[in-house]
Amino acid sequence: MLDNDAGGATARVLAPGEVLPYGTVPVLVTDTTMYGVTRLEETLLRWGPMPKPWLVWVADAPTRPVQDARFTIRALEGRLAGVARLPYLPVLRAVKGPDEALEYKDVQTAAARLRRTIEGK
Repeated sequence: MLDNDAGGATARVLAPGEVLPYGTVPVLVTDTTMYGVTRLEETLLRWGPMPKPWLVWVADAPTRPVQDARFTIRALEGRLAGVARLPYLPVLRAVKGPDEALEYKDVQTAAARLRRTIEGK
C-alpha cells in the first residue's frame, strides 16, 4: 500500500537486524487489538536513537478499538512521528498478497489516503 507500484523502491519490509537506510521514514504496522498495541509499546521501548516511526494502525474489525488500546496509542503518540489509521477492509482477509488486494477499489482508496497521510500532503 505504501509502495505505490514502485516495485519495492519506495517502501519495503526490512529483515530483522537490517540497518535502516539513511533518509528513510520508518513505519510500524499493528492491528487494533490490545495484543498488537502491547507489542508496539515493547518495540518502542527498544527503539533507540533511530528517527521516530510512523504507526499504521490497521482496524481488525468494523468497530472502534477497545478503550485500553486507544488510551495506550494516545500515550505513545509522543514517541511516534504520527498515527495513520487504516479502516477495516474485509477483502484483506481473503487475498493472497498485496498485488491481489490492490485490485479492489476500497483498498486502492485506503492506500492512497495512507500515502498522503504519511507524506504529509
